[in-house]
Amino acid sequence: KENLLISGFGKFIVKDKAARKGRNPQTKEDLRLRARKVVVFRTSGVLRKKINHRG
Repeated sequence: KENLLISGFGKFIVKDKAARKGRNPQTKEDLRLRARKVVVFRTSGVLRKKINHRG
């Protein structure tokens, strides 16, 4: 897994999502969703303060 940090902006993190049950909303058919990787973004404290007008 590789994470990407952009100083003063935030961090992109690669996380593993486990396999899970799902359902097709049109057919109501039960499905098994495979495990996969997702990208999550976390804002830096600096950016969060600027957005909230505290800095």
